[in-house]
Amino acid sequence: MGVMSSVTGSRSGLKGASRALKADIARGFGNARSTYESASRLQRFMGNTMLHKLQARNAEEAGSGVLDLGCGTGWFARKLAAMGQVGAVTGVDLSQGMVQEARKKSSQDVGWIVADAEHLPLQDASCDLIFSNLMIQWCEDPRAVFRECRRVLRPGGRLMVSSLLDGTLKELKRAWRAADPEHEHVNRFETEAALRAKVSAELPQATIETRTIRLPYSSPMMLASELRHLGAGFRGAERRKAVTAPGRMRDMCRHYSKEPDGTVMASYEAAWIYWKKA
Repeated sequence: MGVMSSVTGSRSGLKGASRALKADIARGFGNARSTYESASRLQRFMGNTMLHKLQARNAEEAGSGVLDLGCGTGWFARKLAAMGQVGAVTGVDLSQGMVQEARKKSSQDVGWIVADAEHLPLQDASCDLIFSNLMIQWCEDPRAVFRECRRVLRPGGRLMVSSLLDGTLKELKRAWRAADPEHEHVNRFETEAALRAKVSAELPQATIETRTIRLPYSSPMMLASELRHLGAGFRGAERRKAVTAPGRMRDMCRHYSKEPDGTVMASYEAAWIYWKKA
């Protein structure tokens, strides 16, 4: 979970760097495909928030063409397919490994596609609902994804997106800055103002809801383990090129603020975007 770091250079260099970063992201998530679902507490909470909204509105609004964009192992694609009134469901992910895992886990009639969310291999106006849970924060610029979603949605179709904002994992970031101030260890996230501006530019009249989610962990090492099992490690240019030494990990743990009972908390600044195409 994290925004790709900014890339600098010439236009041709930017495209090459973007491809390399996307490949790194796809590989990281693919490597975590067997552990992802067991570690996805936050992912399920945020996706369930959107699913409950859809169910409250009436599942018939999902229509006959449903796209789970950034489907991962297919957890929510399967949930959507199990809703009685929903028609064809397609899961799309950048990671071939994740799509292979999703196909293996699914007994329902769900279609699976390995594709880039910025260049969807789908026809214009071909979907009634696009459901995207904690995917766009991995995009260098979510506006390209919003434009693709706008293109493939039919008139009256709905877009439901969740993401993370600046301030996410602030406790972990603070601990690492104390332990290893010359290197970054936590992914960057968009500010709420920046996300609102990008949404407003591409999705007129969209609604954005935000809240802070705090999850408990028995130790900072358990938080680090969860992030690793999700495939959500830090991929910025400022990261250490070598494996982090155990001594630095211990130092980070000493600087991580603890609760009175010895546990630690991690904050996630959550955002949900809801939009209906005119």
